[in-house]
Formats: sequence, C-alpha cells, structure tokens
Amino acid sequence: MPTITEILNTMEYGPAPESQKEAQAWLDQRGRKFGLFIDNAWTEAGETFASTNPADGKELAQLTQATAEDVDRAVQAARRAQPAWAALGGPARARIMYAIARLMQKHARLFAVLETLDNGKTIRETRDADLPLVARHFYHHAGWAQLLDEEFPGHRAVGVVGQIVPWNFPLLMLAWKIAPALAAGNTIVFKPAEFTPLTALLFAEICVQAGVPAGVVNIVTGDGRTGEAIVKHEGIDKLAFTGSTEVGRLIREATAGSGKKLSLELGGKSPYIVFEDADIDAAVEGLVDSIWFNQGQVCCAGSRLLVQESVEERFLKKLKARMDNLRLGSPLDKSMDIGALVDPIQRQRIHGLVEAARAEGCEIYQPSACEIPAEGSWFPPTLITGASTSAAVAQAEIFGPVLVAMSFRTPAEAVQLANNTVYGLAACVWSENISLALDVAPQIKAGVVWINTANQFDAACGFGGYKESGYGREGGREGMFEYLVPVSEDARPALPAVAKSAAAKPAAASSDPFAIDRTAKLYIGGKQARPDGAYSRAIHGADGTFLGEIGEGNRKDIRNAVEAAHKATGWTKATAHNRAQVLYYIAENLAARGQEFADRIAAQTGSKTAEKEVQASIERLFYWAAWADKYDGAAHQPPMHGITVALNEAIGVIGIVCPNENPLLGFISLVAPAIAVGNRVVVVPSEAHPLTATDLYQVFDTSDLPGGVVNIVTGSADELARTLASHSDIDALWRHDGSAAGCAEVEKLSAGSLKRTWTGGAKGRDWFSTQQAAGRTVLAHATQVKNIWIPYGV
Repeated sequence: MPTITEILNTMEYGPAPESQKEAQAWLDQRGRKFGLFIDNAWTEAGETFASTNPADGKELAQLTQATAEDVDRAVQAARRAQPAWAALGGPARARIMYAIARLMQKHARLFAVLETLDNGKTIRETRDADLPLVARHFYHHAGWAQLLDEEFPGHRAVGVVGQIVPWNFPLLMLAWKIAPALAAGNTIVFKPAEFTPLTALLFAEICVQAGVPAGVVNIVTGDGRTGEAIVKHEGIDKLAFTGSTEVGRLIREATAGSGKKLSLELGGKSPYIVFEDADIDAAVEGLVDSIWFNQGQVCCAGSRLLVQESVEERFLKKLKARMDNLRLGSPLDKSMDIGALVDPIQRQRIHGLVEAARAEGCEIYQPSACEIPAEGSWFPPTLITGASTSAAVAQAEIFGPVLVAMSFRTPAEAVQLANNTVYGLAACVWSENISLALDVAPQIKAGVVWINTANQFDAACGFGGYKESGYGREGGREGMFEYLVPVSEDARPALPAVAKSAAAKPAAASSDPFAIDRTAKLYIGGKQARPDGAYSRAIHGADGTFLGEIGEGNRKDIRNAVEAAHKATGWTKATAHNRAQVLYYIAENLAARGQEFADRIAAQTGSKTAEKEVQASIERLFYWAAWADKYDGAAHQPPMHGITVALNEAIGVIGIVCPNENPLLGFISLVAPAIAVGNRVVVVPSEAHPLTATDLYQVFDTSDLPGGVVNIVTGSADELARTLASHSDIDALWRHDGSAAGCAEVEKLSAGSLKRTWTGGAKGRDWFSTQQAAGRTVLAHATQVKNIWIPYGV
C-alpha cells in the first residue's frame, strides 16, 4: 500500500483560473486607449505606446507618451492645488485617505486581476499580498495625516513631489509613495512604469470617487523621456524614485545643486544566511518566498544563499526537491507559484547572465519537469552553485528567478560574505539561536534584516537601503519625514559675507633661533601629520597680522584620513554612554582654555563676540553629549506575530566641510552630532579661519578621544570636498560653507558611490540657533534606520 507521502507526490493540481471578465470590461469601457490624468481630468490620447500581457504577449491597451509640455501642465496643476491641500488640514486629508483605502478594498479583486494581466505576477500574489498592503498603507498614512501637527511639530509639506516607480510592484509602489505624500500635504506628479501603467490609471478614478481635489494627484504615463522631464522640472520640490541603481545615479547627477529633496530606493543583492542550527524546512520555504516570489523581480530578493558548510549538502538537496514542485504557468491560475517575466527584454538579460555563469564552470540546476509555455515571457526557477564571490552572477542584480548559492564556516565569514556587495537593501538570517541571529543582524550592512522570515513589509516599518541601494526610507515615521521640511529651514539667513582682512603684514623676523614654528599640521589618526604635498599657507588676522601657517592638504592626505577613520571602528562599537563621556570631557577641556580660543577667534575674524561663540560651542558639546545615549530607535508592532526593531545606526565615515563664519561653533555643531551617534569624521575646517580647528588638537588629545574618530585636513574647501565626494569609502558628505557651486559639485560627484549628502547651498545658517543647527533633524542626517524583523515563537 502506498504511503501518504507517495500519494501526495502523485497528486496533480487542478486548474483554478481567476476570471478576468471585469478587468477586460473596464478596458473595453475606456476604449483601450488612455490619455493622461491631469487636474482631475483626462486628456485626449496623443502619441501612444502599447501595454501588453507578459503571459501571452497580447496587447491590453494603448497609453499616451507624455511630453515635457504635458509634464509641465501636470506640475502647474499640482502647484496650484498645493496651498489649499496643505491648508485643508490633516484631519480633512485623513478622511479623504480613509475613503481611498475603503475604495481600494471594495475594488480589490479588479485591481488584482488588472495588475496580474499587466505585470505577469501570479494572482495569488496580487490578491493576497499586494492589495492588502496597498489598503494598509492608505489607512496607516491617513492616521499620520490625522496626527501630523501633534507628531511632526515644526514641519511643513515639501510642496510638489515627482514620483517615479518601477514595474515589479506597480500598485504597491504607488501606495508607498502617494500615501505619505498626501498625508503630509503635498501634491503629486506620478509616473508609473511604461510596462505596467494600468492600475495607476484605475487608481486615478478612485481618487475622483474619494473626493481628492483637482490637481492633488496627477498621473502621466510614458517612458524614460517622461521621467527625465519630471526630474529636470524646476517646479518639482522633491523626487522619489524606485528603480535601478544606474538610473538612480543619473537622477542624483541631474538634481545636483537644484535644492530638490531626493529619496532613492534602488537595486539589491540580498544575502540569505542559513546557520547550521536553523529549521531547515522552514528556511527552504522562506527561501522560496524570498527569491521566487514575483519571479525574482524584487529589489530585496534573497538572491545570494549563504548556507553553513555543515548543512550545505542537506539544505541544497531539500531546496532542489522543493524547486521540482514549483509550478510555472498562467498567472491567473490560483495554483501557480511562478508567473511570467514582465517583458522579453528582461528574459534575455537573465538568460545571458545564467549562460555566462555556465560558461565559467558553474553548475546550473533547473527543474526538468518545469514546462515553459509557448507564448509569453518566462524563465524557470534556477539555482547556481560553484560561482566565485567576484562572479557576475554573485555581484550583479539579476532581477529574475535565479539563486546563487555558496557556503561559509563561521558567523564572521557569513557577515563578511553578506557585506561583500555594493548594495545594502535587505538580508535574511535563519537560526534557532536568537542570540546568534541578533548578534549577526546589526553587523550586516542592510536597511532591513528579517530573522527567521522573509519579505515581510508593513506601512508602520520603514524600508530602504544603504550604499548603492540608495537612501531615504518608505513607510513608518522615517518615511513621513521624507515628505516634510523643518519650518526652521525657511528662516535660514542669507550667506554671511566673510569680512575681508586688512592688507597682509609680513611675518615679523625673529632673532630667537629657538622660536616655535607656527605651522599647524594636519590631524590624522590622533596624531599631527605634515601634509603630503609639503605646502603651507599663511593665515593673517583681521588686521593683517601674520598669525601662523597651515598645511595644504591634498588627495593623499584625505586618503590617509579616511583610512584612519575606518580603523577607528571601536568608537562605533563603544556604548553611547562612553561616547557621551568623551564629549563632556571635550567640553570641559575647551572651557578650561576658553579665553585662549576666544582670543584666537577674535584675532582671525575681528569678531567682537568671540567669547559668546566659545561659550555657545561649549554648550553645544554638552547638548550633543546629552543626546548621545538618548537618540533611541523604536519597536514597531506590525500585523504579524512579532516585532520590528528600528535601530538608529551610525552611517560610518562622514566627510564634513565646515562654514567660514563662526569657525569654532560651526565646526562643533557639525562634528559633535556626527561622533555622538558613533560616526567617524574627516573634517575640512573653515578655509578662511582654520587655526581655531587646529587649536583643538590638544583638546582632543586630553579628552580620551580615540585616534581616528576626528581627522582634520586643512586646505582648499573646493579641492578637498571634491576628493571626499569622489572617495568610495566616504559614506556621507556634509558641506556647509555656503558655496552654491561647491555644494552642487559634491552632490553630483556623490552619485558615483551614491553616498548621502547634506549641503547648505548658497544660504547660511544661524549656528547659535538650536532650531537651525541642532535637534533631531541633524541627528537624522547623522544616522540611518535599520529595521530588524523578529517573529515570536519561530
């Protein structure tokens, strides 16, 4: 008699097709030809392009290719509507957003079928994952709109936002972006992907039904030309982009110096780490959801399997058996696991990468029983083993149903392999030892880490990456901040002019052969260092008196400083309490030499309030010492059996270009918050008045500040900032010297490694004001949020 297992293995799934009647009827009612949705009205269709069903290649509808003029009309409509939408108030906006959420639930099946037809993903995913999350985002952010004044005091809407989304989660990406923007009081110009625009157009009808005022939501369809018009439009105040890293770089370059707020959610090559004590069966099932969900067309897909060597053979055997049972076929069949790829171009790219791996000697496993339909764009689930860590398939984002597997021996090696990528979006850690999992998770350079689960998302929990996976977060409190601006930014003063010194007087000749050389060196790794170029520059006071010389740092000096900063990892690992103590010591030692620093400031700048600046600098150090152990994260309770811990993590190594005005206070106001939360810094002090910063060396040396935490390189702000912006091992760059051209340049150069930037543009900042130079806004620039998902009882 056959066993139950044998019987189950011989059972066949019957077809379970989902009706597409209503979706096709909706397309027919609109003549299968769509214009643009601008100012709550539909334009006549212009130049059109086709949207096709990836599963069979058949045309679904014709869409309008929006021109730059169309985008301009949409931006103008959004600009007209924005003041009234913001003035409507959070509670009134919340009611409209609640209406949107209810309508999305009411028409959920229509949206799900239309999404499957347009995208190729299975109806199980659109129906059971995408649509519930879409409604959840509008409900959740309606709540933020209701609480906006209470929870985000001192903030206002950014204004008009441009939003561009990819084709892998068309409707869900729409909800992720539109919901927080509406809640904050912004108006929107939204571009869906040219492959998958249909659910965005159906959403436009929902907006009208829900009572969204004219001009608040505008939807323009088209290819990259439409996106480029949105990016370059001067009337856009913020851009939110989800897509490829390559396009993200182009957007960063195009917006450099524009003052536009920018958030980028880009590519990924996420590690899926399985330790030997993991529940192997659960980890295999989680891996199926992680890499073959949505045909692997997921930016956070667990496409790199790292399995501990002791269980590798057993794990891969179980994985192959599970792959053999995956069903590929009609996305509208509810019994299917894998649907169609979005377009034949995507299939060609995936096929090329897999065949290149085969040519390199890798082993390629694909289920033999997986039948590929004759029509449409399909690719079977694929497992690649034997690839080197530098192979293209191990480093490039394949964006398809392809898994690359390799092994590790120790937790340290697992972390090293996990971080061996230019990306940093997500990761999975599987272990029954929760202590091990919670030790490994913070070490992984990724914005989201799932423990004993995979691909969990919720509107209350932020999502976003590190490194070349972009910056900014979507969802949660941090996602709301992306669509808000501190009101204090509106009060920033015009850039103060640096007073011209009197004609320089030559240095007085000394008859003392033992006179102290007044050439200030650089400060690198806790030691004074001569500049590599062996050049120095004379510094004269406000009255022209020669005060001393400073070293002219160059590219090699920056290199040395960055290396020293990267070695000082003990500072990041130190407790926040210990960092606070060091900041207190710095403040106390600065106070002990307060008059000396005041005299130095007065001599350089001619300031009559130098003593006030020193006192403010001491108070600012105490302020950031107080914050060091109080900028905590949060524990979210998403709708799962568990919690999500949001950690405020140090960014890493930050380059800082200080202002010329208030040379001590400006320096302290930027350096202190950065190191308070565990960053290490490479600082370019005031180019005009650098001696105040070089006088700090002795203060640092007597305050228990470890070498390499603060590195100071004097010299040309433009040249050194250029080097910092181009350096791949600088994780973020702040420039606040008031140079509009310089700020634009570092933003453009930062696109190479997609490092975060915080620039002041051509405006100044009241460094004495806690509203403009302190507070949580500064701390947000100094940290990044990592969300660690921890389910209970698994």
